[in-house]
Amino acid sequence: MSETIDNKTTAADSAGSGFQEDDVLRYELNESNGPKGAPKGKPVMQVRDLHVSFNTEAGVVRAVRGVNFDLWGGRTLGIVGESGSGKSVTALSLIGLLDDNAHVTGSIKLNGEELLGKTDEEMSKYRGTKISMIFQDPLSALTPMFSIGDQIAEALLIHNPDMPKDQVRKRCIELLTMVGITDPEDRLDAYPHEFSGGMRQRVVIAIAIANNPDIIIADEPTTALDVTIQAQILDILKVAQRETGAAVVLITHDLGVVAGTADDVMVMYAGRAVERASIDTVFDRPSHPYTMGLLGAVPKPHEKATTRLVPIKGNPPSLAAIPSGCPFSPRCPMARPECHKVEPDLLPIEASEGHLVSCHRQQEIKENSLTFADVYPGVEPILPKWADVPREKRPVVLEVENLVKTFPVQGKGLIRRKKGTMTAVDHASFKIHEGETLALVGESGSGKSTTLTQIMDLVKPEEGRIIVLGKDVAELKNNRERREVRRNLQVIFQDPMSSLDPRMPVYDVLAEPLRAQKWDENKINKRIGELMYLVGINPDYVDRFPSQFSGGQRQRIAIARALATEPKLLLLDEPIASLDVSIQAGIINLLEDLQIQLKISYLFVAHDLAVIRHISDTVAVMHLGKIVEYGETEDVFTNPKDPYTKALLSAIPIPDPKVERTRERLVYQDGKLVPASSLIPVNYRDEK
Repeated sequence: MSETIDNKTTAADSAGSGFQEDDVLRYELNESNGPKGAPKGKPVMQVRDLHVSFNTEAGVVRAVRGVNFDLWGGRTLGIVGESGSGKSVTALSLIGLLDDNAHVTGSIKLNGEELLGKTDEEMSKYRGTKISMIFQDPLSALTPMFSIGDQIAEALLIHNPDMPKDQVRKRCIELLTMVGITDPEDRLDAYPHEFSGGMRQRVVIAIAIANNPDIIIADEPTTALDVTIQAQILDILKVAQRETGAAVVLITHDLGVVAGTADDVMVMYAGRAVERASIDTVFDRPSHPYTMGLLGAVPKPHEKATTRLVPIKGNPPSLAAIPSGCPFSPRCPMARPECHKVEPDLLPIEASEGHLVSCHRQQEIKENSLTFADVYPGVEPILPKWADVPREKRPVVLEVENLVKTFPVQGKGLIRRKKGTMTAVDHASFKIHEGETLALVGESGSGKSTTLTQIMDLVKPEEGRIIVLGKDVAELKNNRERREVRRNLQVIFQDPMSSLDPRMPVYDVLAEPLRAQKWDENKINKRIGELMYLVGINPDYVDRFPSQFSGGQRQRIAIARALATEPKLLLLDEPIASLDVSIQAGIINLLEDLQIQLKISYLFVAHDLAVIRHISDTVAVMHLGKIVEYGETEDVFTNPKDPYTKALLSAIPIPDPKVERTRERLVYQDGKLVPASSLIPVNYRDEK
């Protein structure tokens, strides 16, 4: 076992109660620095000395190493950390959904009953009734061939086979009402593909709470959703917890989501807990350098950006080759020789608050009240963009005037006659100067990506004008002229793995656009070396394939490819959405550096408004194809005029639990703003 906290059972446990009283529990009972105070009563689940490993070709992967925690009904435990830290494996082990290849040891007790060692058939009796799970991707969690009603009914009937049909239907309608789906009776007959992403996630939550479980595990439930939908889903999750009285395990890399939802936080790194405390303690006094780094790498959407983000250097270790000593030591700015030799135990830094930290220098951090600024001293001010030439005197690189794009709406059936038209972009207008970043924001379906596509096509639009570097795209006569414009107009996509050819080494990936522009091979070779250096990757790695790089490195390669032809304008479509917060910070800093060095312009599309406030100069807010607000970033964020913009900004999760608890979230409905609290559905709960 990797922790020195006493896990010995008491006389009550040895007497057969199955309830374990030890130091882990005693410290957790002191976690009172949060909205709900300290936990009360017995926990519904106790996890002790949990180890999970997998045999792979690369060796034994130790995904979870000695994790301990308890769950209480009505409380939420947030588990945070970068990809590969062991968060999801920990959660899957609670519900028994790990691969057959997994080797699990330790103890997982549900209401005093040991779950480890039970067969899959035995665990199926607990899944859905005692423990349920909300997965990240609702489309893959729902079966496309069955209606929504059938899938909710299945969750009920599999555990209640004698439940009458009328009661099943009534409960299905009740569940859809609880999760905020309008016209629930009609929606029961709909299929998953007929629902939006947010509505599908609501259905998954309805299925998860159908049998009033004791524990709900939510694994990145809002990662791919817009901020407004994300806020709604988190509200629904709170309603579900209130209605069922369940304990919730929330796994996420978004610290803003944790701040507004969790009561207690466990920070994981390399398969272990490195910090554990109540929510306010972690955000007020983070005491592990890794936790400090995570919080410091997050943009603050409620504050004006004055300093550059500080990413945590390096990457998490391979769990098949965890370094000796503290696994974080190769990346830690406070590491000393001892850190590289001995892995520290998880020990109390403030026992009266149940604040535990795994760090050799925790006493020094406590006695000197060290903060992020002390541990990560490289905080730099944001460099001024317009120091040499004012913005208004710089040339315009992109101008869009009254852009319109429509799509035909076809009927169902074999013939599929045209029923009308859908306006995806409705007279949108904006301009971007040299060295400027314009952010295009809005919910899914607002027209952002369609606008980007229209610009990339370089063909005459239905209506309006698109002028790139002074050339009207409607006047481009042939492919040669388009190729010349395209050299100065490049795009970076959301998923670097799907935008980079996995069969080509990095050298060929970067050389491809240069060869398309008829560059000489000697110039190509020189340019590739420059590009690798420019984006911060060792030029010796050009013979590697994309799969051999981390997610952040792949995105840097995608940026290098976009910069290959020395463009004047980059179109960025959600370029950091799938990255961890620390990797995001590095990519944002890279984009800012490139903009200052090369005076390149960005059209930045993203749903993360915290990032938008940090990186953009101007913002255009789109809603139903129209730009409803357009102006300088600080003006839009501090003094929004349009009600839709106000609703959008109020939905941004803020990485500060005290601020998050005092905010009122607004919802844009029927052209008006209404408090989100007035829309939370009322449910008539069935008693357990």
